[in-house]
Amino acid sequence: MTSPQDHNSHQGMRRAQRPRLVGEVLITDGHITEDQLSKALVDQKTAGRMLGELLVDQGMISGGTLVQSLAKCLGVRGVQLRHGLMDPSLLNLIGAEEAERLKAIPLFRVHDTLTVAMCEPQSLPTIDRLSELTGLEIRPVLALQDNILEFVHKYADGDVDVDAFLTSLAESDVEVVEREQVDEGPTTDLDHMVEGSPIVNLVNVALLTAVKDKASDIHIEPNKNGTRVRYRIDGSLRDLMNPPPGMHAAIVSRMKIIGKMDIAEKRLPQEGRVRIVAEGREIDLRVSSIPTLLGEKLVIRILDKQNLHVRMEDLGFRPEALEGFQRTLKLSHGMVLVTGPTGSGKTTTLYSALDLLRSPELNIVTVEDPVEYQLDLINQIQVHEAIGLDFARTLRSILRQDPDVIMIGEIRDQETAGVAVQAALTGHGVLATLHTNDAPGAIARLVDMGIEPYLLSSAINGVVAQRLARTICSSCTMKYYPSEMVLQDAMIPEMAGRAFRKGAGCASCHDSGFQGRMGIYEFMEVTPELRRLIYRNAPTHTLRGLLHSQGQLSLREEGVRLAIDQHTSLEEVIRVTQVDDNEGPGDERSGNVEVAA
Repeated sequence: MTSPQDHNSHQGMRRAQRPRLVGEVLITDGHITEDQLSKALVDQKTAGRMLGELLVDQGMISGGTLVQSLAKCLGVRGVQLRHGLMDPSLLNLIGAEEAERLKAIPLFRVHDTLTVAMCEPQSLPTIDRLSELTGLEIRPVLALQDNILEFVHKYADGDVDVDAFLTSLAESDVEVVEREQVDEGPTTDLDHMVEGSPIVNLVNVALLTAVKDKASDIHIEPNKNGTRVRYRIDGSLRDLMNPPPGMHAAIVSRMKIIGKMDIAEKRLPQEGRVRIVAEGREIDLRVSSIPTLLGEKLVIRILDKQNLHVRMEDLGFRPEALEGFQRTLKLSHGMVLVTGPTGSGKTTTLYSALDLLRSPELNIVTVEDPVEYQLDLINQIQVHEAIGLDFARTLRSILRQDPDVIMIGEIRDQETAGVAVQAALTGHGVLATLHTNDAPGAIARLVDMGIEPYLLSSAINGVVAQRLARTICSSCTMKYYPSEMVLQDAMIPEMAGRAFRKGAGCASCHDSGFQGRMGIYEFMEVTPELRRLIYRNAPTHTLRGLLHSQGQLSLREEGVRLAIDQHTSLEEVIRVTQVDDNEGPGDERSGNVEVAA
């Protein structure tokens, strides 16, 4: 027999498990009002159509909104199909006729799991049939029937008809602000290909998709089968599209033209720059070409101000570290360094520091290579080494410009380091980046560059070391129990048996389990005790020991705290805070992370 309490709980479970209606979800999420729903329900009885389709046709909601709302009702993932989201060759696994009958289309495959867009993702017979046809495990996601059939018909021949598809795309989606003026002359077949709308629109699709997905780079590279287009999101490269053979030269030429590069020069590396309007905002692109065995490869760096978070509070510092960093920045003179490998977010941290300091009362000058983002109230200078305008020469000229604060994009050599230290000692605030593995290692690096310890001890005020760790995808987060080896590497063996979080992988995160990144920061404030050790040229491990005794956390310890707080996984923390195997943790001049137990 069941108790009254059990009976009540079962009744509650049945009530809680009642499928939500799409109208309820649309009202709850604020897409429509109750009056709009009531009117649509009346129209539905007259028209005899599905409520969602009626709302889309009436312009009350978009197709994407309908998909996401239906997905919430069914408890599955929703997706609006578009070119570049799927691998067209996978349609051959089930065939176009069967795909049309089942109203399903494969999106992408990861190992033995095939993600399939279906208009009825809860249909077990359809899932069983797809599994039988492909021999793979099926992961269903929801898409609208018309959207599925549209792409089944487009890819029915087993390949993408790029000309037919891309010609239908609006070229105005991506507008080049500054077009290259090309001298008129005899045209070639290549010229006609570049001028043709399919090539223009293919490039636009690549740019627009990368901007929408918040990619940092686009890679356009030749291979034996034609062209491979990839983009980098959250530090990892992902496939975007594979245009048919014969288009590579035209795609490269199109990018070179809008990037103001020489399309005739294919033997030497080149660099270009273009500003486009996409998604209603201006975005700077840096184009770099390099010759390879199979043809020219392009890498396009996307500089989108919308992705630049200059508010220091948004970077991810712990409150104690943020307070110390801000206190150090506001000192009237001295040097503050930001260290870390390429792609660890050093420039963003420097810009956030400039955002904190900039005011009409200060003359702030930067020297960068290149200037990535333009900031108000800041005088920004871009080095040009080809004409002799390098960091050291620019710095010496800046010192005659009555600066209050100088930002140096990177200290690369002894001459630049020396001028920077002298500027810090003569009453200027100096911000700079340096390539070292952790904060104490920055001292050793500058000494190795020839800076005398007694000068450095007076000039340096603080050092930030940082990494970027991928954050767990909120759509597929799950519990897991790290292995004993992972817990040992994370220096928390006592947490064996405790559940942590990671991403299982889904369509939203391209099956990576991660979406977005956040900073891991180690801040070293130069106290009087630390200044005395630097003056005596103490080895790096001695500096680390003092910081540890003062309660300073290492980079890995900072990252482990983020994993404990369920922002990222332990494995991701270990990956981004890895010690260089070429240098031991006790090396006095290595600048490596020596993790305290």
